Amino acid sequence: MSVVITGIGELVTNDPELGLLRDAAVVVESGVVAWVGSATTAPDADERIDVEGRAVVPGFVDSHAHLVFAGDRAAEFEARMSGVPYDGGGIASTVAATRQASDDELRARLRALLAEMRAQGTTTVEVKSGYGLTVEDETRCLRLAAEVTPETTFLGAHVVPAEYRGRADEYVALVTGPMLAACAPHARWVDVFCEPGSAHAFDGDQARTVLQAGRAAGLELRVHANQLTAGPGVQLAVELGAASADHCTHLTDADVDALADGTTVATLLPGVEFSTRSPYPDARRLLDAGIALALATDCNPGSCFTSSMAFCIALAVREMRMTPAEALWAATAGGAAALRRTDVGHLAPGARADLAVLDAPSYLHLAYRPGVPLVRALELPRV
Repeated sequence: MSVVITGIGELVTNDPELGLLRDAAVVVESGVVAWVGSATTAPDADERIDVEGRAVVPGFVDSHAHLVFAGDRAAEFEARMSGVPYDGGGIASTVAATRQASDDELRARLRALLAEMRAQGTTTVEVKSGYGLTVEDETRCLRLAAEVTPETTFLGAHVVPAEYRGRADEYVALVTGPMLAACAPHARWVDVFCEPGSAHAFDGDQARTVLQAGRAAGLELRVHANQLTAGPGVQLAVELGAASADHCTHLTDADVDALADGTTVATLLPGVEFSTRSPYPDARRLLDAGIALALATDCNPGSCFTSSMAFCIALAVREMRMTPAEALWAATAGGAAALRRTDVGHLAPGARADLAVLDAPSYLHLAYRPGVPLVRALELPRV
């Protein structure tokens, strides 16, 4: 069955040949974009959807999210707003709650958050484990994540759990041994929280061990890097050819040079800085160096409990010196690059028909009207 979406006042394609089109139409066949062009020359289709002059953009690609968890950390947020610094230690409370939760409880929270994201224009989501930190709990978190997305990430090396405190190397042996063997069948990616100065995370050598073991098990690489302070995470990600280095808040000139010379996408998570009162990454510095950027929510119960990519776009424009066009690209095509996906993040023939509709005449309103629920994923008729 084919569907023509017409009446598009402004269409952002993220395709260099098509560019930004006005008075446009899109034809979809079997869930794939079949044609893009002027509404006046649109071919016939079985069904027609008129968006009445609204703007249409590619569905957001959220390439960094932690959605399988239980519990609540609102009190931790309140404490941070009163001056308590974020150091990753609060993750332990989420781990305890997640271990105690049933599969059905975790599944219900996961699906509710995904519905919340889709209602705000997100059509592709990466979901990490990392709140189980036992072989059994990491495996079930990934199994649940795999029910809803192919972009699943094994993050057994999120923090050192309480029962291994002071024995980080022993925990790394568990992560790279029995835990990896059980989790790899349910994951596409492996990730590690590389923060040598943190009592809770992993140093460069431990991070390298985790990433190399994950690669040997057939997983692709991503890295939590340079969130709390400058460290080896970004350069390690580039050296090993990771798809993405995420956070990139504290960067040296050598880190920027490494990203500029490599293929690793720098994924920025401005909602974290908003929620932790931390310095924002300097996106302009990275863009001027020719580095590909992605924006993602880092939706999680502790350091950033937002599911809104539009909010992250507004923060990127206001606080990180990105233009609205750069921020939208990073939230769509940039996220796709961070996931090494060529079928999402753009709207051209052959792409997945993931469209988001704004209740506004232009994509500029995503940053122009922060906090207003303007955007939603377009629901197409099913065959």
